[in-house]
Amino acid sequence: MAAATLGQVWARKLLPVPWLLCGPRRYASSNFKAADLQLQMTQEPQKKPGPSEPLVFGKTFTDHMLMVEWTGNHGWGQPRIQPFQNLTLHPACSALHYSLQVFEGMKAFKGRDQQVRLFRPWLNMDRLLRSAQRLCLPSFDKAELLECIRRLIQVDKDWVPEAAGTSLYVRPVLIGNQPSLGVGVVTRALLFVILCPVGSYFPGDSMTPVSLLADPTYVRAWAGGVGNCKLGGNYGPTVLVQQEAQKNGCEQVLWLYGPDQQLTEVGTMNIFIYWTHEDGVLELVTPPLDSIILPGVVRQSLLDLAQSWGEFRVVERKITMKEMLRALEERRVREVFGSGTACQVCPVHGILYEGKKFHIPTMENGPELIHRFRKELKAIQYGAKAHEWVLQV
Repeated sequence: MAAATLGQVWARKLLPVPWLLCGPRRYASSNFKAADLQLQMTQEPQKKPGPSEPLVFGKTFTDHMLMVEWTGNHGWGQPRIQPFQNLTLHPACSALHYSLQVFEGMKAFKGRDQQVRLFRPWLNMDRLLRSAQRLCLPSFDKAELLECIRRLIQVDKDWVPEAAGTSLYVRPVLIGNQPSLGVGVVTRALLFVILCPVGSYFPGDSMTPVSLLADPTYVRAWAGGVGNCKLGGNYGPTVLVQQEAQKNGCEQVLWLYGPDQQLTEVGTMNIFIYWTHEDGVLELVTPPLDSIILPGVVRQSLLDLAQSWGEFRVVERKITMKEMLRALEERRVREVFGSGTACQVCPVHGILYEGKKFHIPTMENGPELIHRFRKELKAIQYGAKAHEWVLQV
């Protein structure tokens, strides 16, 4: 397929993102082009992990990275693939002082046919641009960035692991790089992409269930905030609460919100409940997208898959802790799980709430739905099943 044709296909999949009134519209006319991509191959390639070596998430990096610089006066410079290296930042860099930083997380999978595929990367490009505009960081052409990322993965294709459950994690990052302590729209920015061969996100088997600490004292995001954007500032403050969860014998945090204690997210994952609703109908429910919920790519994929099956009700609706506890008491809950790029689908088997442990019978119920979702995602991601959601590298 010709490059122009590929670009047209991607353009159809990349959704328009409304402009925010946060900066000059000149950003829209200044885009880098994949056709201008410069390539500098490393002269010191690193040793790749062996097939039997464990891949700790985010600890091993490939030989190359993508880098694009932007200034308010000249717009975007030429994109370049260069040897993986440290960044040089001014001590007053605005990303370091005011969290003017956004990022993404996506994966490339190598199938039995040795082909490498990205999973719904168009949704990641949409979300990255929305996040950037929320912080008044420079805009970019989503199709051009995706093509640059595809080319980067091609260069480091031999780093994509082949063992079951492994993948190449792709981390695009856009930061404000203005050397000034003033708070405002940046005049300099840096976009870079790094790659990591990864295994399971959580220690042990990826199907090992987790327990959750639900403490309304802590809030991850709030109405009118930036919980629906993928910003570094959303994650740092969660570390303390994660430590509290571990002190209480839990692996993750169930984030609650508001006086009615709405269930919002699980750690860094979206949350799903598979239950019989109060009206007697079997349904899969997850909180609706708003300024509190991050629009996860896997979240959307699970909703799309479930709706295509047409076997139970699929709904996006607010869920409160009171509703959850009542459903557990009435034995209507079948499975509870989190979803995310890093972990895909993670079962939940317990909640610690107000000093009391509540058991969730996820594992006793198969968990049939979780296994089905994982099987379907795996078939698509690794190429066993042809699907429009994948982009071949």
